[in-house]
Amino acid sequence: MRIINLMEDTKGAEGCIYEHGLSFYVETKKHKILVDTGASDAFLENARLLGIDLTQVDTVVISHGHYDHTGGLLAFALLNPDAKIYMRNNAGKAYYSIKDNGEKYIGINQDILELPQLVLVEGDMQIDEELSLFTNVTGRRFWAKGNLLLKRKDKECLVQDEFDHEQCLVVKDCEEQILFSGCAHNGILNILEKYKEIYHGYPDRVVSGFHMIQQEYTEEDLENIRQTARELQKLDCRFYSGHCTGQTALDVMKEIMQEQLQQIHSGMEVI
Repeated sequence: MRIINLMEDTKGAEGCIYEHGLSFYVETKKHKILVDTGASDAFLENARLLGIDLTQVDTVVISHGHYDHTGGLLAFALLNPDAKIYMRNNAGKAYYSIKDNGEKYIGINQDILELPQLVLVEGDMQIDEELSLFTNVTGRRFWAKGNLLLKRKDKECLVQDEFDHEQCLVVKDCEEQILFSGCAHNGILNILEKYKEIYHGYPDRVVSGFHMIQQEYTEEDLENIRQTARELQKLDCRFYSGHCTGQTALDVMKEIMQEQLQQIHSGMEVI
């Protein structure tokens, strides 16, 4: 298996663009997969620079309905109109971020919903023997405080986003199982508990943002991050994170998890 980051928030491989967004190229024995497409079409240039032929991709998985994971999808669809795109059936709703200066639309470009290769996923799905999807994570242990700023527009009212548009990809490659979870808005511990419920164990590797980024952290916030790291440390699993985790949270977790946690940078070959 190969996992190469095509877009991340932080500078990495020489010459690679970096922006607030996330995208991975995953190559297995059977598939060439794209997990998310960043905030723009810049990930296409990074793929070219890294020698990755995206016309060979057969499967695209969209982790959730936010612009920084879907912004390059229409450009990719022009380049490769044959790859199936798996996205939750409610990922096209109107999602907003609440800032001091008002509300900002952070949902997908609605033209995505017109793509003929789009597969709208209603729940858990077994794609084939290598790939499966799961969703509906309802746990709320150490739910990120930043989630409170993320809303869904229902008619004319903004309501709390419950992130039921979030889905996780599980890739089985030989004896390993690898979990991809874009931003893990519902909390990485809650996602792993759902994984355990479905797959009767834990993955060998996790590639995911942890959505812990904040402008300021209280001591309670930092202790929640430490406790999350202590819980993850107990698992026989390696973690690869970046994007929405935030440098402060990554540094705090790294102190506890050491080599069990690796930070991702743009253009980096993860595995």
